[in-house]
Formats: sequence, C-alpha cells, structure tokens
Amino acid sequence: MKLVLFDIDGTLLSSEGAGKRAMQGALSHFFGSSGDPAYRYDGKTDRQIVRDLMRANGHDDAYIDERMGALLDLYLEGLSREVASGERIPRTLPGIPALLDELESREQLTLGLLTGNIEPGAKVKLAAAGVDVSRFRVNAFGSDHEHRPELPGVAQRRAAELLGRELNGDAIYVIGDTPADIRCGEAIGARAIGVATGHYSVEDLRQHDPFAVFQDLSDTSAVVRVILDA
Repeated sequence: MKLVLFDIDGTLLSSEGAGKRAMQGALSHFFGSSGDPAYRYDGKTDRQIVRDLMRANGHDDAYIDERMGALLDLYLEGLSREVASGERIPRTLPGIPALLDELESREQLTLGLLTGNIEPGAKVKLAAAGVDVSRFRVNAFGSDHEHRPELPGVAQRRAAELLGRELNGDAIYVIGDTPADIRCGEAIGARAIGVATGHYSVEDLRQHDPFAVFQDLSDTSAVVRVILDA
C-alpha cells in the first residue's frame, strides 16, 4: 500500500488569487495592514502566513494569537465570496482530473491531501474547482499544525489509523509545486514529486532533490509509473 498526498494551490488547482485576496482583506480588517506585498504565500500554512506578516509589522505572538481564530473565520467568509463571484473561478491544473481517476482506481494506492490551507478553506477551493474532497481519504491541513514539516507525520499517523498498519516513509509520496512541498516530508523519509505548475520552474524544483519532477501532471502514465515502479 502507498499513500499519495497532494498539495492544493499550484498543484491540484489554481484559485486565481482568491485565497490571497481573502487573506489580505482579513489581515487589513484585524491589523490595519495586509503586510508586505512581496511576501510569498506559496508553500506556507495559513496560520504561518498570518504570523509571518504580522510579526514583520511589529506585532507580538500573543497579540496575533488573540486574533487568529476570528481572522481565519473572516478569511473563510471572504474566500467563499471570492469563489462565488464568478469572476475568477478556481480551476484544476493540467492533467489533474485524469490523474486522480487513474490513481483512485488502483487498489494499492490511497489518496490524500497535504496542504497549508486550513481544512474549511481547502474544501471551499476544491469544491469551487469541481474536485470532490471525499476522494482524499488521508489528509493533513494547515489547521492541524502551523509548521508545514509537521504535516507529513500527521498524515502518516492518520494513514495507520485508516489502513490498520504503519506505512514507511518511502511508501508516502508528497506531490507539490514548491520547495517547501519537496522538503517537508524529509523527516519521515517521504518521496517528493515536484510539479512546475506554480511559481517555481522544473530547474528550481530540481535543486531541492525531489524523487521526480514534472512540468505538469498531464502525462498520467508517467506519473503513475513513478509511484508504482519505485
């Protein structure tokens, strides 16, 4: 049995900036500023984004934590409005529908999510892009831990509970579009598959020594071979 964990933004789908706009609105409401416009959201958890930006604006952790829950609630409201506006609807990235169908059909594979999105936000984005979240049976969200490198361990423990047996790290594949996705599974020995459908090129991702890297996930058979033949 193998576990295949997908990142969401830049890997499964493009949210067309909906998440960033909603987060900026929530940050401005609670802190009077959305933070450094050059800050990179990709590869971060939602809570980390809030903390990084507001620390840089001079706020201490206690002040940030007091507002974190309400801020994320407001973010979710904004995200729901963004995806319902019909202007820039989240969309799946090349090859995703066919790849999910093929992987899901393999009895020896279990699909999951490993994402910095808090769970409700992940569900909003996936639903808006037409992806059924129930396809993913083992998940680790940004609401499970603020630090992304902790999430593969969360997924590994949940897989053991679901499957009734432990999975070694080399039976776990993390598919993502950022260096953070590639590095996050190192502690458990997971295998990372990079995909250059976000802001990083194939060459950028190769520098972080992934198990494999693709321009996109449209070559279903090639991606499946990497997972099954290892």
